[in-house]
Parts: sequence; structure tokens; C-alpha cells
Amino acid sequence: MQKILMSISKETIRFTYKEEPSFAIKLDKEHTTTSNEISFTKEYITIHQKIVTDFILELCKEKNIRSVSFETYELALFLLELFKKNPEIHAICIREAAPLTFSLYEKIIENKNIHYVEAESIPKYMIEMLDKKGIRSESRTEIFYPSELMQTNNLVSYSKIFYKTNIRIGTIFTEEDRDDFLAFCNINNYLKTIHLDIFNKRDLEFILDSITENRRKNINILIHVNIKDYKTIEYLKKTNKRMKKNKLHIDLVYDKEYLKNNLFPQILMNMLKICGLILVIFVVSIISYISISNYVALQEVTQIQENLKETIKEGNTENIEIENPIEKEIKNDYIVSLLPINPDVIGWLKVNNTNVDYPVVQSNDNEYYLKHNLYKETDKNGWIFMDYRNSHNFLDANTIIYGHNMYYSGVMFGTLVNAYKKTWYTNPENQIISYDTIYESNKYQIFSIYKVQKTKDYLKTYFGSDEEFNNYVDLVKGRSIHDFGIEVNPGDKILTLSTCTGENQRLVIHAKLIPES
Repeated sequence: MQKILMSISKETIRFTYKEEPSFAIKLDKEHTTTSNEISFTKEYITIHQKIVTDFILELCKEKNIRSVSFETYELALFLLELFKKNPEIHAICIREAAPLTFSLYEKIIENKNIHYVEAESIPKYMIEMLDKKGIRSESRTEIFYPSELMQTNNLVSYSKIFYKTNIRIGTIFTEEDRDDFLAFCNINNYLKTIHLDIFNKRDLEFILDSITENRRKNINILIHVNIKDYKTIEYLKKTNKRMKKNKLHIDLVYDKEYLKNNLFPQILMNMLKICGLILVIFVVSIISYISISNYVALQEVTQIQENLKETIKEGNTENIEIENPIEKEIKNDYIVSLLPINPDVIGWLKVNNTNVDYPVVQSNDNEYYLKHNLYKETDKNGWIFMDYRNSHNFLDANTIIYGHNMYYSGVMFGTLVNAYKKTWYTNPENQIISYDTIYESNKYQIFSIYKVQKTKDYLKTYFGSDEEFNNYVDLVKGRSIHDFGIEVNPGDKILTLSTCTGENQRLVIHAKLIPES
């Protein structure tokens, strides 16, 4: 006889079909607390709908259940009525490998408590309708886009495209890139920033035309190219004025290496032309400035850390709102207590026998926290921050965290160079890195430490296949100064720490998530 099996797993209540003999059921508190499974017939649920509804409501309260999973759309349509007045349930998942149906969409929006929906696939128009109702949707089915644009930005489903706030373009557009960018503009509804790592007038005009045709506004285009041609700069100024009515803004972002190689040598030459004495004064002033600056930097960071300790000690987390569409359980209140200081705080990183013991922040790009501290004040020390492409709610295949190497003051990643010493990396205590989020306390085991010339080949957050993941692990293990003997397989989660060391070199540490943590 086919019945509906109700089971509980962690914070989710699941409904599936099951063939089993008929028997009498008893809905009472004793059964609720001693069993994680119970089955019903459709007839029983139909006749005793109020009893079953009340039973499930009490069960959700008792077991702290926040989400519900249905095996099929048919089950969801039949059972969703039981959750219409259940304030405990905020997320639903349909496991059937089929697109979300319109009839189920109508059932979902009737429930004012649902804020998150997961399905195998969700049509674009339905994602938009759910979003207008304040319901975030997630599609499990990946869609194949051949273009470099979509692969680089990990745009593998309609829901990822729809909610993407910033994208990065690193190559000249091919025809596939153009087609996919138009598709992106048609689907996306939250874009705020476009990063251009290459400048091409034809592509820039295409991007601007595509955005304006879709009536998108309040978008920043950041060009990360060291442009010094006067005509090009004048063209960008005129384009900025032309786009002002559409609230589109273009900015040039010069890298530090360019400024160092062009601005400071020019100042130095001018000083030499004036006289040798002024040069001596200038050099002495610079040395004094660096010494004082390092001392001030250390004092400022120390003061920030003291303030954080006081805030954490007070432990005041009342009335702090957290964006948590699937109602995950909060594990670390001490991180929550820092959100009034800076809502960009997403975790806390600690590396043994270094000064690295800081909250981690995340912006919508990898530039802002190079020049701003935890209080969002302009600060050359910057702060410890996560790659903008990573998710702060869930662990990606590779979570990347950056920080300045403030070697002389020892703040930020200034003492991470200790990891390159044999006495440090052979100490088992130092091989464990702690990274806490609001929802999890994680430990990572180091499996690779190395220095490498400036490159982006280790800065991948997403892997399209197990083969790509294995190739990446082989690459970074092959560079390591020490064989840690740690096996890393597809499905493992990686933590990557990256900082500068020298003018054009990077110090990199890779660690694997310890599952028990």
C-alpha cells in the first residue's frame, strides 16, 4: 500500500512515497519525541487535515525545523496546504528532476512565511515573479554557456545569473561572449558593478548599449587598466557625461605597481634636480614617516582589536538583523555582535603563532578593503577580506582570503611569512587554521605552502569537473616547500590565504577543511 512517509533530518522535514502494510497511527507528543519517521495515507490526511496540520506545527517547534522537502511536485501540491499557517517553515525544496510548475508557484506565494525555494530548474519568468514576492529561488540544474564571460563568473544557473551583483570581464568579447552578455542582461536583476580587466572601445560601447537597452541604472563600470593615453581618457570622460542620464558611471582603477613605477620615480627625479640636500632631507623624512606610520598602524589596529574584545564581551546581539533566507542556526554569536560595527563582517580567521587573529569582511569587489579598515575608514593597512566571488553563507570549493603583508608593523598578514620557516610549518599545532562563520566553526589542515610570481592560476573559487579540481590540487601541491602528506579529493573544501611578498611575488597557503570540525 502506498503511503506518504514523513521523516526528519537535521532542520528539515521530508516527505516521500513509501510502500508498506497498513497499520493504525497515533499522533501524540510521545510519538513525536521518540520517532523521526511516521507515515500517512492520503485519505487520512484529507479527512484529518487539521489534526495533521497541528501535529506538524508542534513537531516543527519541538525539533526546531525550518525547511520542508518534497519528493515530487504532486506531493508538494497535496501537502503544502498543511504549512500555510506554519510560521516555523521558511524554505521549501522539491527533489523531483523537473521544472517548477506554475500551480506550485501559486501555492507557494499563498504562504507568507516562505522566503526560499529550491527546485531542479526554475523558468526565468518565475524567478522574477518569486523575487517580486520577496522569495529567493535557487536552481540545481546548471546551464551550459560556452563563453569565457559566463565561466569566469560562475554563472551556471538562472538563479545565479538573476541575483549576481558584480561580474568581471577579462578578455575581448567573442560572439559567444556577446550573446551570453545579452542573455545575462535579460535575466539579471541585481547588477551593481562591472569589472573590466581589459579595455576595448567596441566592447565598452556594446556593454553600455546592452545595459541601457534593458533600462538598467546605478551601475559602476571599473576599468582595471593603466590607461595613460590622453585621447582614451578624454573619450572616457565624454562617455561618462553621456551616460550620466542613465546613472551609469565609469571609473579608472590604476594598480599600485603602476603608480609606484610612474609617480614616485618622477617625484624623485624632480627632487634630484633641485639639490642633493633636499634629497637627503626627503629620504630621512620618508624613513621617519615609515617608522612613525608603522608605529601608528600597530597602535590603531591594536585599538580596533581592543574595541572588538569589548564588543564581544558585552555580547549584545538583540535586535541585530541577519540576512538568512533559509534560517540557518547561528553558532557564533560573537561574530553577530560585530555586525553593528560593520555589516560586511562574515567570519573570524586565526592562524597559530602569528598575529593573524581578525574578523574577516567581504565587499562587492577585491579593491575596497585594500584601502579601508574594519570601520570603513581610509587606511593603508586595509583589512582581512574574502574574495568577492565566494559565498559567505556556504563554503565554496575554494574560499580565498586576502590581506596586506604589513611586514614592519606585523599587522594584517604581516606575520604570515612565519609560515615559510621550517620551525613553523613542521609544528603540527601551526598546521591547523581556524575559520569561524556566523553559522559554523571550522578547522582546516594545511597541505601546501609556497611563494610564486604574481599569477591568478591559484585564485579559482569554482571547478567545473573533478578533473579540473584534481589538476588544481596537483598544481598547488607541486609548488609546496614541504610535503604535508595530506590527501585532497573532489568534494573537499579548500581555504586559501594569499598575500604579497616582494614586489611581484605572492605567499600562498592552502588548507583542507577537516570534516569533523
